[in-house]
Order: sequence, then C-alpha cells, then structure tokens
Amino acid sequence: MKENRATNSKSKKMMLWAGMISMTMTFGGLTSAYIVSSQRPDWTIEFNFPSLFYWSTLVIILSSVTFWISKKMIRKGEIKNANFMLFSTLILAIIFIFLQFNGFRQIISQGYYFTGPESSISTSFIYVLVMLHLVHLLSGMIVLIVVLINSLNQKYTDNKTLGFDLAEMFWHFLGFLWLFLFSFLIFNY
Repeated sequence: MKENRATNSKSKKMMLWAGMISMTMTFGGLTSAYIVSSQRPDWTIEFNFPSLFYWSTLVIILSSVTFWISKKMIRKGEIKNANFMLFSTLILAIIFIFLQFNGFRQIISQGYYFTGPESSISTSFIYVLVMLHLVHLLSGMIVLIVVLINSLNQKYTDNKTLGFDLAEMFWHFLGFLWLFLFSFLIFNY
C-alpha cells in the first residue's frame, strides 16, 4: 500500500512537471517571437509600461508567501491558520487579476489596443503574454479552491498532503512565470 502511494505520488508529480515544462516552452516560444518581432520597423517604442503591473507583481509574490505559510501550518496541524492563509492566497489572486485588467486599461488609455487600427505589434504581444498567463492563473485558482475546500474538510494531515503539495508547486510556478514575463517585458521594451 505504501509503495503504491509512493508510485502514485511520483506519477502525479511527473505529470505536473511535464505540464509546467510545456507551459515554459510555450512562453519561451512567445518571448522568442517577441524578440524577433522587436526588429520590425513598426515596433512601438514610446509605450509606457502599466504601473499596475508592478503592483500585481508584488501581489503575486505575496500570494506565494501565503501559500507557503499555509503549507507550514498544515504540517503543524494548525488547520484554521492554514485555511486563513489559503483564503488569503485566493484573495491575493483575485487582486492580481484586478490589477492586471486595470493595467490593460492603462495600455488602452495610451491608445493601444489588442487589434484594430489603434493596435501595435508590440502591445499585442503584451496582451497575448499577459492574457495567456492569466488563463493559467485561473486554472491555478481552480486548483487553489479545490485545495481550500479539501483543507476546510480536513483532508490534509502532516503526512497526507500530495494534492496540497502539487497545488503549491503549480502556484509557485505561476508566480515565477509571471516574474519571468514581467522582467522580460521590462528589460526588452
């Protein structure tokens, strides 16, 4: 039974790693296309990067911290504190999304749209990169909600945390992915 649980755990972790690697490759391809496209003559240079993207970066870092703290609380058997931290992570994720969409409003207020005559290739890339990350973040939020429900139902103990561990790993990956995208856009704009 214990051997079966270990094999199951390894299999699920490997599937998660495969998914995260494929997401990394997708974003690697998009950022490579961004670099190649930045040599085009119609690349916009006078664009101001949305200030709300800076704030959203801070929020996603905080959400990783609260998720990490919740895991520590689960390991200590402090379920109420763990649930509070998981709920805080969910609230921070919602704030992140709110800030991202308002960051898009800042882009639009500068006169740059995703498509149409007011769009530019450079800002269209930003829309694609950020929106694709948001889609992945929404899937992470679904996983986070499932973990929160499981935690509220006390399904995790100090030695039974596989689902929690996988969710935490994916959440931290999403945070690192945003940090990469944010840094990439700041330094390559």
